[in-house]
Amino acid sequence: MSNSVLVLDSATILKMKSHYTSDLTEKVPPGGIFSAKLPGCSITAYKSGKVLFQGPGAEAAAAQWGGGAPREKTISAKSPSSVKTHSYSPPKNVAELSLIGSDEVGTGDFFGPMTVVAVYANKDHLPLLKELGVKDSKNLKDSQIMEIGSLIKEVVPFSLLVLDNEKYNRMQAKGMSQGKMKALLHNQAIKKLLQKISPEEPDGILIDQFAQPGVFFNYLKGSEVFKSKNTYLSTKAEGLHLSVAAASILARYAFVKHFELLSEKAGFTLPKGAGPVVDNAGARLLHEKGEAAMSQFTKVHFANTEKAKAIYKKKYKS
Repeated sequence: MSNSVLVLDSATILKMKSHYTSDLTEKVPPGGIFSAKLPGCSITAYKSGKVLFQGPGAEAAAAQWGGGAPREKTISAKSPSSVKTHSYSPPKNVAELSLIGSDEVGTGDFFGPMTVVAVYANKDHLPLLKELGVKDSKNLKDSQIMEIGSLIKEVVPFSLLVLDNEKYNRMQAKGMSQGKMKALLHNQAIKKLLQKISPEEPDGILIDQFAQPGVFFNYLKGSEVFKSKNTYLSTKAEGLHLSVAAASILARYAFVKHFELLSEKAGFTLPKGAGPVVDNAGARLLHEKGEAAMSQFTKVHFANTEKAKAIYKKKYKS
C-alpha cells in the first residue's frame, strides 16, 4: 500500500475537510480532525498538523495539497559501535535493513499490564516512519503516543501481546521471573508477526535487550523459538532501528489504552510507575475494592503492596 504524509497548517486542514465534505467518514481516530474515504485513497488529518494519505492514489491525492511544512525532527540512528557488543550485536548498517523489532512496556509499573509488540519495518517503511515522528517512546507524552500510535498501526505489520495482572500474578506465584515472562512474550509476538508477513522474510530480528543473550535464550528452553537468518539483541535498540522505536510506541499505546480501562474499573485515575503516589493509590484501592482486587489491578509481588497496606491501616483503619 502506498502512503504519504504531509504536515499542514490548520487553515489548510480545514480547507481540506470542506473540500472532502461528501467523502467524510464517521469514524475519526484519537487526536484526529477528520477522516475521508476516496476511491483509491483514505485520508486522515490530525490536530498535530499531520495528514496521512493511504492507498494506491495516496501520492496523487497528497500532491494536490503540496509538500507541507518542514517535517518534525526524528531520532537519528545511534552507531552500534557505541553499544556493548556480543555475538548477537547488530551490524553497523542495521538502520538500513528490513527488520522485525520488538520491545515491551509496563514491567516497572505497579498498576497496569505488561505489553509486548513486534513491528516489521522494511526498507520501504523507514521514510514514512520518520515522517510520522517515530522516536524513542520515553521522549513522548501520552498524547503524542496516542496520535503516533494510531498512525503506525495503520502502516506497518505488527503483533501485540498483553499480559494482564491476574495472569502475571499467577505466573509469578508459580516461580516464573519477570525476565522469563518478557522473553516468552517477545518470542510469541515475533513468531506471530513472522506468520503474518510470510512469505516475506526480514533481513533479521532486533530485540531491545533486557538480558544477556545466553540468559534470554535460556528463558526460551522448552519453547518453540522463532526462526530467523539473523537475530540481534541490543540495549537502546529503539535508537538503532525504527522498527524497535515503532514497537516501543505501539506497546505504550496499548499500555495506555488498557491503563485507562483499569482506571475506569477502579473508579479513580490510577497513577503510573511505582513511587509514593502509587502507594497511596494502592491504599485507596484496598479501601474501596478490598484486598482480593489487588491481583486484578497490580503486580502484587512489588514492594508497593506492603507499602499500600501500611498506608491503608494508618489512613483508613485508625
